[in-house]
Amino acid sequence: MTALTPPGLALGDHWFDDGLYTSVNEVAHRSPGWLDTTVSLWSTYGLLLLGALLLAAWWRARPADPDRAALALAAPLVVVAALVVSTGLKALLREQRPCQTLRTVTVEACPPVGDWSLPSNHAVLAAAIAVTLLFTDRRLAALAVPAAVAMAASRVWVGAHYPHDVVLGLLVGAAVAGALTAGARHAVAPVAERLHTTRLRPLVARR
Repeated sequence: MTALTPPGLALGDHWFDDGLYTSVNEVAHRSPGWLDTTVSLWSTYGLLLLGALLLAAWWRARPADPDRAALALAAPLVVVAALVVSTGLKALLREQRPCQTLRTVTVEACPPVGDWSLPSNHAVLAAAIAVTLLFTDRRLAALAVPAAVAMAASRVWVGAHYPHDVVLGLLVGAAVAGALTAGARHAVAPVAERLHTTRLRPLVARR
């Protein structure tokens, strides 16, 4: 299948940032092995750390702010919604991975044909988590925001995505999470109050 190319972004038969992708690819190949391994590990497992920050935000909110704790409980649903939007965009845009189109040697194995590239799911998820944390725990968000950017950059470094894939991923994740979390913020008070009167009270309060 041929990838669909959104108008205005392509030069000839290639994306506008082919050169940037190949430049990053060359730097990765000239870098020491330990650095490539570190970036690859972050690319693979960094989302687990970001997910742990979501859990920490909920735990920190329970003693003092039931509404914020309830909002933190909704965060995984927001992140899943961002992933659903990303998956839909992938199916619509159908962009092949750069390691398939440009035939480059990459730090990680190239995903198979049909595993579409645009947007980057990793970047979407990382940005969605970071934005939900902006609403629930600003201190943890200060860690999550640069971590999300590092996750996006790592996907280019290991060869899985074009730069524009991860930029769009960050924007999609941030937009979906921002809109849904802002909307949910106005609905969590009655939910938290209701939970206080049930056996699920420990979800929004320490005791």
